[in-house]
Amino acid sequence: MTEIQAFTREFLRDPMTVASLVPSAAPLCRQAAAPLPETGDPVVLDLGAGTGQVTDVIQERLGGRGRHIAVEFNPRMAAVLAERQPKVEVICDDANAVVDRLLEEGVRADLTVSGLPWLLTAPSRGRSIYEKLARLAAPGGAVTQLAHAWVRVFPTARQVQRNLEASFEEVVVSRTVWANIPPAVVYVARRPRL
Repeated sequence: MTEIQAFTREFLRDPMTVASLVPSAAPLCRQAAAPLPETGDPVVLDLGAGTGQVTDVIQERLGGRGRHIAVEFNPRMAAVLAERQPKVEVICDDANAVVDRLLEEGVRADLTVSGLPWLLTAPSRGRSIYEKLARLAAPGGAVTQLAHAWVRVFPTARQVQRNLEASFEEVVVSRTVWANIPPAVVYVARRPRL
């Protein structure tokens, strides 16, 4: 079974926790990882990492530097990710729970990339995860959120953008990445409102 077939199977099993029918394309992954510092030993948090498309780009850009934590709720996808990227700390758990633990440990992330499904970040599920990610952000850090371009018109997506804007002073939406299937954008959030 190919990686795309496995990813699609997991989406069809549970579309509420798998954000896409197919993995993200390389141009979208590069856009999501763009705020990663080029020097030093950055801490990167990779939420909803799936089978590791964004993770691969982050690892390439890190080149052995820093700490990379990838969180994937789906155990089958997390197993694929752990096998593909043995240098990455792969955690199979709920993103909110992992962020809570990292905050308790005093960890600060230079970059958080979120591939979490938008419905899981909506306010109907409780407090927005973006409030926690704002507290987790290192000085000068950024949070990026991947989103299919077509969902931006739905009320839930607009609420997620408001949640980002409530937690960060700056929220910029990238140009549409047409090479992704389906086309997608990246929200880049900086300067936490603390």
